[in-house]
Parts: sequence; structure tokens; C-alpha cells
Amino acid sequence: MRQDPPTEQELKIPVADLETIRRRLAEVGARRLKPSRREVNVLFDTEDGEIARSDRALRLRRVDGSWILTYKGPPVYRGPVKEREELETELGSGEVVEAIFEHLGLRPAIRYEKDREVWSWEGMEIVLDHTPMGDFVEIEGRTDVLAGAARRLGLEPESALKGSYVTLWERYRAGHPELGLPHDMVFPS
Repeated sequence: MRQDPPTEQELKIPVADLETIRRRLAEVGARRLKPSRREVNVLFDTEDGEIARSDRALRLRRVDGSWILTYKGPPVYRGPVKEREELETELGSGEVVEAIFEHLGLRPAIRYEKDREVWSWEGMEIVLDHTPMGDFVEIEGRTDVLAGAARRLGLEPESALKGSYVTLWERYRAGHPELGLPHDMVFPS
């Protein structure tokens, strides 16, 4: 019998300074679970972009030599909080999964990178993300505690952004044509 799929509930808030957030996390007794590590993510889609058009995502992530496959369902926003189905599993070989996807007609649609640091605090996961377009704090947990947690960290939940990193990157590129930014959200080599 299939259980209800797990859902992700989060706020994604842009910040000017991750160091200030690190200090605040330490002050409130949060525990750092993982130091900052580079994540390389690739979203796969059909040739006509059906997965993205339906606001879903099929992601293959590599971090520290490990591979994680993730499916994300369409998001629903309740105020600034994003909720969506999320199914995730670790893999033995990302290269094999990429080959399988190719045989099924799926292709890499976009690649995006970020340096992610993970903290735990009062049953929530707090991630500090450094990306090519700026820094962000994601607070994941129960919807009813997210806004209060953001405020305790000195953040305004009302400033949470709607959209995935890919959507935000598309908006950022469109707003900064003078920068000649690439399709993929990657750090300069």
C-alpha cells in the first residue's frame, strides 16, 4: 500500500551575508550537519519540455562523489511557504541513470550549481546556499513554524521568493542582459 508522498515545505529567502546567518544559527543553538559543499544538479526533461511545463522536476544531483535522484511535483504556495511533493533516493551510478534517461528520450535541460551548507534547528533543516546569482537561506520544516523561525534568525518571511533556483536564474538572466549570462547556472571556471 502506497503512503502519501512526502512533501517539502520551505521558505527561500535571499540574503546579503551568509556569515551573519551562520552566527545567528550558532546563537540560537542550531547544529551544523554538513559544511559547505559544491552540488552539481542537472534537470532532465523531454525534448518538448513537458516536465518543466507541468511545473515538475526530475533532478540528478552529484555531491562529494555521491548521486541523488529527485522527483519534485508542482509547487503550491501558502503565502510565502512553498509546498511540493518530493521523492528522493541515492544512486550507485549517475552515469547509468543518465544513459537510461537518454534511452527514454529525456535530455539534460539545465545544469545549476550551488555551494550548500546544512544546519539542523528545532526539527527544521536550514540550508545556506551560495549560488552564481547570490546567497539564499532555505528553511524547511512544518508550515506553521517557518515564519517564526525566519524571524528568530533575523529574516523576513515576507521576502521569501517564489520559484525554484532554475526559475530564479531565468528571471535573473532576463533582468541582467548586459551580463551575457549562460543558460546554465554555473560558477565561472
